[in-house]
Amino acid sequence: MDEAGASLAEISRFFVRSLKTRFRDHRAELSIVRSHIAHRAGIACDVGANKGSFTLWLSRWCRGGRVVAFEPQIDLAARLARTCASIGLHNVQVEAKAVSAAPGLLPLFIPDGHQPGASLNRSAVADLAFTKATVPVVALDDFFPASERVSFLKVDVEGAELDVFRGATRILDRDRPLLLFECEGRHLGDASVSTVLSFLQSRGYDGRFVSAGRLLPVSMFAEAIHQRRDGEWFWKKEGYCNNFLFAPR
Repeated sequence: MDEAGASLAEISRFFVRSLKTRFRDHRAELSIVRSHIAHRAGIACDVGANKGSFTLWLSRWCRGGRVVAFEPQIDLAARLARTCASIGLHNVQVEAKAVSAAPGLLPLFIPDGHQPGASLNRSAVADLAFTKATVPVVALDDFFPASERVSFLKVDVEGAELDVFRGATRILDRDRPLLLFECEGRHLGDASVSTVLSFLQSRGYDGRFVSAGRLLPVSMFAEAIHQRRDGEWFWKKEGYCNNFLFAPR
């Protein structure tokens, strides 16, 4: 392997993370994502790709299309690009950029010792020690030309979900992609999860959320119940729900 390639350790960790994501952490959602991508041409977006635990599966299932993975942390983006190239995921394009409502430059808040928690939303790191980096930001409607079609959006941006969707209104209204995203009130400051869900419903989407490995109608979701903030590490407790799957009506 040449010096630009991923190390064996990087590749091993990539596969282990991907397997846990597919067969343990997101089994219910990814079964539906797989079926959707297999039957619909277009681009699959991994927004907030981090270390790429979704990227492998999107690449494999998106046959004939391509995957665009957005990760604003330069070191993580470089590692993901190396790994994808080394294992032959040639349909993956890694962009070292964040995604928001408008293009430009914005501060990214990175919790010390916890890169997956990085966010454009200051509220997401309110009680944590963090470092700040200025990163390039794109809006999906500007990044993708009108001639291209987006069939799937996975969004994991720690409280900046609404801005991602606001910057993709043309894509949502015209391309009607399937949406898989995390959303937690603890990251949203004065806003709430219902704000994000209502925005998507207003654009003709219906949603479900993941609870104990099952997909339930979003009409049953109650932030006070499903995202209770009782005790330390409450977001790791059984019954805490933060994954949503939205499809066009």
